[in-house]
Formats: sequence, structure tokens, C-alpha cells
Amino acid sequence: MKIGALEEHYKLELVPFYDSEEAKWLFSLAAEQVLNLSRSKLMMAKDMEINFIDQQKLLSILNDLQIGKPIQHILAEAHFYGLVFNVDENVLIPRPETEELVEWIISDCNKWLAVDSLTSSEKPSILDIGTGSGCIPITLKKHLPYAKVSSLDISPEAIIVAKQNARQIGVEINFIEADILHFKYEEKFDIIVSNPPYIRDLEKAEMHHNVLLHEPHLALFVSDDNPLLFYKAIAAFAKTNLKPGGQLYFEINEYLGKETIEMLEDKGFINIELRQDMQGKDRMVKAGLDVRGAMKNG
Repeated sequence: MKIGALEEHYKLELVPFYDSEEAKWLFSLAAEQVLNLSRSKLMMAKDMEINFIDQQKLLSILNDLQIGKPIQHILAEAHFYGLVFNVDENVLIPRPETEELVEWIISDCNKWLAVDSLTSSEKPSILDIGTGSGCIPITLKKHLPYAKVSSLDISPEAIIVAKQNARQIGVEINFIEADILHFKYEEKFDIIVSNPPYIRDLEKAEMHHNVLLHEPHLALFVSDDNPLLFYKAIAAFAKTNLKPGGQLYFEINEYLGKETIEMLEDKGFINIELRQDMQGKDRMVKAGLDVRGAMKNG
């Protein structure tokens, strides 16, 4: 079978689950890995014959896609901010909107810091809360090599995956296994960032079935009656553990931007900025800490 014919077969077989462009993208991801061809070479090689073994591998991937398994889990990797991360059922698949949050932090850090003049004692410290695959802390360390980066997760299985990714990408991260709802720490940080669970149970109906079936619910969902549970805990932690002038960054539920901002204001944060993602959804928040306000609000 030729590459072009198998691509059309993917599109036909995946019609009940994905539109034509999504099916084409899924085939490209599978074929890139199995055939070891770049996306551009694939486009130029529609008439190239696929040997029997590779054809069977690609058909096996198609079968997994038809039962709802995410392509990233099938291939055991996901692309994020130009890097390749190992992923499995213990971690969330990195999302494009999270890349936008990382880009915001990198841009801010590059504006704030005169890197050439930094001494070891002045190196900025960053804490990521809810590390999952490690895509946020590892990418930050890769692009901000002068920073000291720590990362926390409650899941030992997620930390195993994140440690593997840090070794593979070649960065040093201080990993901490802990529950942020009950976590005390003496170290202070310049930046605290988190993409915590924020999807309410009532929003499950809006989600693709392969997310519900194959991604860890611990990292996704919160109860309808306390949707800001983790945001409140992380904000409280940040009040104690941010350095003067430090910043708190969140990825947020698109429906709860107003509530998230009000919570941060109540806890004494200032200069709160809400940003939309590329799809126009309220998705990111940055806040600074007013020390006097934090003391007053306890």
C-alpha cells in the first residue's frame, strides 16, 4: 500500500471520531514515527510504497485510535514547545494553551533579568505545582537555564514520568512528591506556576471521550461546589512562599476567570492580569503579591 492510499484509509475509518483534517494530522503523526519521515517528506511521498511490517504498525495504530486511545499515548510521546515528552496514562497530555502560559513566563523572565550579570545567589527560583509529564518546569528550565526550577506533584507515577523526561531533555529539576493541599515548605520562590485540576463535573459532557477514558481524572476534575479548591490552596501557599516582587501564574478554567481574579484579590494579590488563549478563551492569570494585603487577609 502507498502512503497516500493509507492516509485516505485513515480518513475514511476515523470519520465517526474525527473530522478529515484531524484524521490527516493523526496519520501524519503516526507515519512520522513509524516511517521516520518528516512531515514535509511525507507530503512529497504519497506514491511511496510502505513495506508490510510498517503497514501493519500503522494499521495497529489506527485500530487503537478507533477505540478512543489518544495518539500521544499510542506513540508514547507528545510535542510541547518544540520538545518531545514521554507520556502515558499517568499524566495529562500537554496542551497548546499551556504552551502559551509557558511563553508568557519565559517572555517576562527575559524582560526582568539581565542574564549576563546574574550571580549564583541572584538566579531566579521557580516552582511548578502539579507537574504531570513535567512539560512546564522542564521547558522553563530548558529556555531559562540560569533559573533554579522545582516541581511538585502528588502522584509518584507522574513524577517517574517527569524525571524520565528531565533526563531525556537534559535538564536538572528538583522534584517534590507532595499534596499541595497539605504542603509546607521553607524555600521562597520568584515565580510559582500551576495548571491545577479545574474542570468541573458539570463540564464533562463537553469533553472528548478519549480524554475521559484515558487521561488521569485526578489531574483534571474538581467538584462543582468547590471548583477553585486548588487555586485557593496554591494562592495561600504563594502568599507565604513568594519572594517580594514575585509572581504567581495560573492556567485557569475559561468559565471561571472572574471568580479566580476575585479570589486572588481577596487574598491580597495585586496587578492581576487575565489573558486569553489563541482561541479567545480566558485561560491564563498572572498576579503579584501585595505583602501588606497578604498580612491583612491572613
